[in-house]
Amino acid sequence: MTAATGTPIATTVRAPSRRRHGDTVFHGIVVVAAGFVLVLIAAIAVFLIAQAVPAIDKVGWRFFTEETWFPDAEPARFGIAALAFGTVLSSALALAMAVPVALGCALFLTELAPRRLGRYVGYLLDLLAAVPSVVYGLWGVFVLVPALVPVQRGIDGAVGGVVPVFDSRNGVYGRSIFAASVVLAIMVLPIVAALAREVFRQVPRAHREAAFALGATRWEVIKLAVLPYGRSGIVGAIMLGFGRALGETIAVALVLAASFSIDIHIFEPGGNTIAANIATKFGEAGQTGRNALIASGLVLFAITLLVNVIARGIVYRSAVAAEGKP
Repeated sequence: MTAATGTPIATTVRAPSRRRHGDTVFHGIVVVAAGFVLVLIAAIAVFLIAQAVPAIDKVGWRFFTEETWFPDAEPARFGIAALAFGTVLSSALALAMAVPVALGCALFLTELAPRRLGRYVGYLLDLLAAVPSVVYGLWGVFVLVPALVPVQRGIDGAVGGVVPVFDSRNGVYGRSIFAASVVLAIMVLPIVAALAREVFRQVPRAHREAAFALGATRWEVIKLAVLPYGRSGIVGAIMLGFGRALGETIAVALVLAASFSIDIHIFEPGGNTIAANIATKFGEAGQTGRNALIASGLVLFAITLLVNVIARGIVYRSAVAAEGKP
């Protein structure tokens, strides 16, 4: 490039030889923040292990198979088998009930509802996540459990003889794993729905318009353009909801009639979870009892970490598949 007089003008831009001071400070802050999270997780794990070892030493491997809970007796007898079973079963049932409704709500709000209606209904749906757990528990005990009794009786009468899960052997219904799962489903629903809604909103408009241009119906657009694009985000939302259900405490403690047995009959009163057992037993526990409860918390910690690792793996594989990488 030359000036009007023909004299060449230098156009090279000198690259900065070092980072700006603000970039260096910001880099240090985010590195410290990320490292702090790892240190915090490690500190929690070390505390749980240190407190759990004395209790596990008392019963050995029976801690993972025993169904009773008498840690302060002589000799001590306690185990995590029934608690872990109730925790996983109630959370899985909650997801089975909540995920279809949550995804349906998210699709309606993003794909079918008018923009203004979708925004306001979305606000109302998000408000469910702001309700305290103890309120859900009280509502579950005094309103939901009595309302579910005729529902359970009807399901038992229709399919209980064929599907043992729905069979109440003594004809008694009430504060059961099923009732706790319904409460958990209501608590998980706004989390899954909110995340799925944001995932569906990120689908490029060009994907939808291309599907419509090819003659696809509204359902085919959702099936072929929206759901495949948001697959990894949907999996992440579901796993986050699963983690929320695993750790719920007060609501489950209020709804369940605590028992320590492995029973697949979800309509019968009874059942227990790790978090609910910690909440109800910690105040009256002795030294061994507290160590045993912390040991059960260690198991819940491990289950939650495992769920998150599996979720990250599924999300990564879904993202790779969506990008078409080998």
